[in-house]
Amino acid sequence: MIAAVETPRKAQLPWLPIVWFGVLLIGCFAPVLGRLIHQWDHDPDMGHGFFVPLVAGFIIWQRREELAAVKPEPNMWGLALVMFGGLQLMLGTLGAELFTARLAFVLSLIGVVWFLGGTVMLKKLAFPLFLLFFMIPIPAIIYSSLTLKLQIFASRMADEALTLLDVPVFREGNILDLPNQRLSVVEACSGIRSLLSLTFLSLVYGYFFEKKTWLRVLLFFSTIPIAIIANASRVTITGIMTQVDPKLAEGFFHEAEGWVIFMVALGILLLFHQLVIRTRNFVEARKNRGIS
Repeated sequence: MIAAVETPRKAQLPWLPIVWFGVLLIGCFAPVLGRLIHQWDHDPDMGHGFFVPLVAGFIIWQRREELAAVKPEPNMWGLALVMFGGLQLMLGTLGAELFTARLAFVLSLIGVVWFLGGTVMLKKLAFPLFLLFFMIPIPAIIYSSLTLKLQIFASRMADEALTLLDVPVFREGNILDLPNQRLSVVEACSGIRSLLSLTFLSLVYGYFFEKKTWLRVLLFFSTIPIAIIANASRVTITGIMTQVDPKLAEGFFHEAEGWVIFMVALGILLLFHQLVIRTRNFVEARKNRGIS
């Protein structure tokens, strides 16, 4: 006699509370989200913002079977986090502090997941929820300080590189005086745009193409020097191009150069990943053969 094998039942998600909290979140944060989307559309540094929720949603959709097997166990700490997010929204609105209000949305969303699904569900969704922080522009005071430092660094690196290439240059702060052109490394050329986009892409790339956590972290932090050096190279190349034709330092050529440099930086990140993998495999192979 063959006994019937029962297939494990999928956990029933609390769809009604999920919809209810979702509507409340969107309703409460509608003005904040509207201004956030507007900034994505008008701020070149935040152009990647549109992709952040899409990528996070795709990752959640990929895990749908795994999430369906988790039994929801509501946790009251999640409700406390939702309440904290609401308080933060009020303070951010009263103080006209956009970053605080926007951060409150992500915290409230995390709180909803924690409250309705429990700690296990929150751990399963930790990575896509973490990605959502990258759709929020960094605070203006931090942005200004970081941008200025990147401008000065890119100018200094370009100055040294041009000098090595025997291109006459005189640097004063973020201004480069060349024979045929005076270049000003403005905020748009600081490299902050490529830095923000590349760090986000490194996380997504690491999630899909690397299983080891330590290597994902390494890829993330490696984007910082890669993006900074790539931007300094862009300024250097711009300085060289001005000696051919000053018009090449602006307009279409300047924008196209930025895209090319960004793709090169992304390619360097991928090559770095492969180099680390091959080095790791080589070291492990030597250990397995008993070679010290």
